[in-house]
Amino acid sequence: MWFSFWRSRDRFSLDELRYLTDQLMKAQVVNEVNKDFVIEALRSIAELITYGDQHDSAFFEYFMEKQVMGEFVRVLKISRTITISLQLLQTISIMIQNLKSEHAIYYMFSNEHINYLITYSFDFRNEELLSYYISFLRAISGKLNRNTISLLVKTQNDQIVAFPLYDEAIRFAFHEESMVRTAIRALTLNVYHVGDECVNDYVSSDPHADYFLNLVKFFREQCISLNTLVLDASKNSGPVSTSTIFSAVDEIEDNLFYFSDVISAGIPDVGRILTDSILKLLIFPLLLPSLRREDVDGMKIGPMTSLYLLCSILRIVKIKDLANLVAAALFFPIEAFMPRSEAKLNGHMPGTGFSHENHSPDNDKLSPEVVSRSLRVTVPNSSSDINLQDDVIQHNINGSKTALREALLSYVTSGDDVQVLASLSVLATFLQTKGCTSDSSIVLDYCLQLFSHQFLGAVELDETMLDALGILPQRKQHKKLLLQALVGEGSGEEQLFSSESSSMKDGVSNELDCYLQKLKDQYGLSCSCPEVGVSPRVHRFQVLDALVSLFCRSNISAETLWDGGWLLRQLLPYSEAEFNSHHLKLLKESYKNCTSGLHVEARGTWSDILITVLCDEWKNCKKAIEASSPRKEPKCLLFPSQKCSSEAIPGESSFVAGERMCELVKVFVLLHQVQIFSTGGALPDQPPIHPPLDVPEKPQAKTAAGLDVFGLKPGAELKLVDAVPCRISFERGKERHLCLVAISVGTSGWIVLAEELPLKKHYGVVRVTAPLVGCNPRIDDKHSRWLHLRVRPSTFPFVDTSKHAAQGKLKTNALVDGRWTLAFRDEDSCKSAMSMIVKEINLLGNEVGRRLKPLLDLGMTVDLSNRNKSLQVSSSRTSPSNSL
Repeated sequence: MWFSFWRSRDRFSLDELRYLTDQLMKAQVVNEVNKDFVIEALRSIAELITYGDQHDSAFFEYFMEKQVMGEFVRVLKISRTITISLQLLQTISIMIQNLKSEHAIYYMFSNEHINYLITYSFDFRNEELLSYYISFLRAISGKLNRNTISLLVKTQNDQIVAFPLYDEAIRFAFHEESMVRTAIRALTLNVYHVGDECVNDYVSSDPHADYFLNLVKFFREQCISLNTLVLDASKNSGPVSTSTIFSAVDEIEDNLFYFSDVISAGIPDVGRILTDSILKLLIFPLLLPSLRREDVDGMKIGPMTSLYLLCSILRIVKIKDLANLVAAALFFPIEAFMPRSEAKLNGHMPGTGFSHENHSPDNDKLSPEVVSRSLRVTVPNSSSDINLQDDVIQHNINGSKTALREALLSYVTSGDDVQVLASLSVLATFLQTKGCTSDSSIVLDYCLQLFSHQFLGAVELDETMLDALGILPQRKQHKKLLLQALVGEGSGEEQLFSSESSSMKDGVSNELDCYLQKLKDQYGLSCSCPEVGVSPRVHRFQVLDALVSLFCRSNISAETLWDGGWLLRQLLPYSEAEFNSHHLKLLKESYKNCTSGLHVEARGTWSDILITVLCDEWKNCKKAIEASSPRKEPKCLLFPSQKCSSEAIPGESSFVAGERMCELVKVFVLLHQVQIFSTGGALPDQPPIHPPLDVPEKPQAKTAAGLDVFGLKPGAELKLVDAVPCRISFERGKERHLCLVAISVGTSGWIVLAEELPLKKHYGVVRVTAPLVGCNPRIDDKHSRWLHLRVRPSTFPFVDTSKHAAQGKLKTNALVDGRWTLAFRDEDSCKSAMSMIVKEINLLGNEVGRRLKPLLDLGMTVDLSNRNKSLQVSSSRTSPSNSL
């Protein structure tokens, strides 16, 4: 019988479908003998039904008439081989995915055949079968809408009592295979976005709501695993550990984007469940307690990982209540979220205090009640939806305690580079959560808030919460008050023309009190901290003080300081009432130190490229602080600094000097631009420096045929003016007789070794060149006819740290300077060569100083003569490598 299957027929005909269906119905058992025919029949039927859906409706009418879906189920029941299950799942998946007719889809989903297959007990120990099953479920979810979804649910009294597709799918939500998890999440999103109210009630009711709780628990374990990876990488950094962290970060952010997609479906109860779960299972018991400065045994997540996770959660999971509750929680002390065993009662947490050294005008007006702070924390009731597990235990806290907000600022004022960057990232995330963009969008945003107060998945942090934290720009508050006055809100007009009215304080306090009350009612936390009632202006001063203090620190990288400049740019109200003279004094003092250092660098190892670096960094800094967001993503907090350590480079390397020069230039540019915009000025596109001289003054430069901006090319003809004959050996046993010439043109300079032309007197051919500055000429102590020169690279090997992090440590063998030892015929010739080099270096330094003069503080005086003396008496710790 089975051999007749292979007889010649029209493949895409109704007769073929009749024949296949008839033969399938005759099968009473499926075993090793006939399984190949059944597999081929199933595959061919799927192909014919798909063809008929697009060309001839008679195909599917016959499919319905013969109830072929029922035959599929029967074949599954009588089969004794797993290959039939595989083919059947694939067959139905193909049909569902390719059928365009709504009528056909309705039929496929009716008669409970699909639900039977969904709930069938497949042997999922077979990974291939599981893969086909998950694809089958996802194919079904792709056809869901308000009409088709009703065919897959079971109802009783107008309520859904079972939804096999969803129930079976979430069983695999936390499967070890990431592809399975991804498919299930796509399926659930298809369900949520249908928008059926009965389905929404079903997925958000017990016990199905546990899925969202388990999602957060699963995410929490991923966060703890990430912290372990970060700790391991800090001990054994390398490309493998970095790649592992990147993979973990990608998965964590994928989870957060999934949370965001779930919330965007607009199911209010689901948003509430996710918010509660994230707060009670992750943020309150793990992330916030980790912000303490000292190490505590048993800490599951480190401070930097916690701050990264806070930034990522607030940036990606855009829930208004979540953002505002986290902001309100920053007014609690760290002890409020610690287990009882770790809570230090009636004491101060060392290392977390924010030292408010720069007093604002309001500081002297603070009442004694504000200075003395107290906090009371209570445990949540057992009737709450989700307990804080056992991580937050009931305890009372009295005495002077540091709020989390001040702990963040303490990172800025006294933390290391990564801690500063982490704290700035959190503050920037809060500021960006408001979505501050153009003025027109601010107006539109606020008008929408005035006329629509319903929760529709809002993403913004309340401006009053930003004001309470001290990070609401004054200009935005002014616009808000103006809009309130325009639409007739009572206190807006009075507040608009007052510097700090009581009604403004009340507005901020009322909003903050609202969220503090919610923390008390829903999360069992209560706060009676007097700081809550303090004027927002005091908090703004604290933030400004912390940023100004940051700019005065010399142990923080320029890249991190630029992020601080970005935040200050967002906050600065262009008013001396806020950014007072004390701030400007501190900035000017720091700027003065940088200017002094820049004077030194103007005659330093890399003075020939100083102006180029300065112009480039000016544009980069302006772009960074005027950008819509900080340059660095929060994930950079997780990677240890991969900068090449100067300790790994032997001797007085020019690379170390170049790094120092670049850092100094970046800090100088930032402080210069901060002083401009802090006084209300506009940042120019280019730094104010003099242009280069048009005509070269040196006769050597005029007669150098191969001279260009990149120097002298080997083989170029050069007039040997003041050239000094010398000998040098670049290879052992091969001594060469050449002439030494030092040339400076503008801010560029070279040491040239040329070979004299025998037929053209006083002319020579360039054989080799080296940069003039940084050569550190030194006459040998024992051989007065020998002159030692250091040969640094012609360009500085700038390192892109973002790329460097994935490549591992920079190889130091490429950063070792070269050494020349030149031998002259007598001592006077050696001294003459030395004097020529020093003279040209000084000329080049003078030109750099001339061009920088408009930019630098003209009142600064630096004794540069010491630099000239040091050129003559400098010594090298390395022995000459080209000794004669």
